[in-house]
Amino acid sequence: MSKMITHMKNRVAERLGSSQGLSEADLFSLTGKIAIVTGGASGLGVVTAQLLARQGAKVYIGARDGVRARAAIKNMEDEGLGNAGGSVHWLDLDQSDPRNARRAAKEFMELETRLDMVVNNAGKTYPGPFFMNQDGLLDIITINHISHFALVDALLPVLEATAKEDGSDVRIVNLTSSVYTSATPTSFATRETLNADYGTGVQNVTKTYGQTKLANILHAKELQARFTARGIPVTCMAVHPGSLRTASSEGFWSMVPVVAPLGQWIFSNGAPRDGALVIAFAAAGRKVAEKRAEYAGAYVVPRGKIGEQSATAMNTRLQKELWETTEEILEGLH
Repeated sequence: MSKMITHMKNRVAERLGSSQGLSEADLFSLTGKIAIVTGGASGLGVVTAQLLARQGAKVYIGARDGVRARAAIKNMEDEGLGNAGGSVHWLDLDQSDPRNARRAAKEFMELETRLDMVVNNAGKTYPGPFFMNQDGLLDIITINHISHFALVDALLPVLEATAKEDGSDVRIVNLTSSVYTSATPTSFATRETLNADYGTGVQNVTKTYGQTKLANILHAKELQARFTARGIPVTCMAVHPGSLRTASSEGFWSMVPVVAPLGQWIFSNGAPRDGALVIAFAAAGRKVAEKRAEYAGAYVVPRGKIGEQSATAMNTRLQKELWETTEEILEGLH
């Protein structure tokens, strides 16, 4: 019986994925490169930031709590940032308000004249509750999508300038999740459709969260389409890092305590470093540079593979509607 259960667990792990097959050796040297990792003071963000710094990057971790961010930086330094000259710094970034994302971008551009990687990792997840903020926007879509959209939009001058340099390889990585398939919106043409809260209960909370993760995929695709149309060599991707032991998975299992022990053992079996390696691969993997045309606008899954996507995620009308509605929302914020 135990062998059968172990076999089942291994098969599920294989299906859900891990980083097995990826290592720091798959990343190129980042000496002289600069990165921003949002949500970089904890979870997958802090491990991703450390991986990039160990390759030589100067990494800014976006976080709202300076004390926590500095503690995370000290811990990374104590564990070691390698010998490639990398470093980690705090960028004051509170994504609960898109205005703060714009301000953070402005402050960054006052400090630096180049930007090679943006990893949009920060996010709110299970189990909720979710609430409307002062602008009438649902907090989870604001944190997970709208503020990331605002941040990247405000950083476009430095991203595009860097991309035009000889030998550059600028990348934008949106963290998503396979849970995006729980959401199947037919439109993002209005504020209401983007701002949807499907209610309480496991299925409804998962759908609300999943819609924000779908937005991360559609944003990356439309961003890629716009860069490509203008001939600007920036590679945009959405990354599902795998089924991991993280705050997100713990939040999900807290909603179904009866099956949580077995569910966590079978499904949430990956370490944060496993997922961070997938993210770092998208941001700095050699293979992405070698096969840029394939990875441009792609949905990247564990082992650095390009994953299959749902029809909803491939819907170009939805991605354009998402872009236009997000722009309208941001234009209304002063």
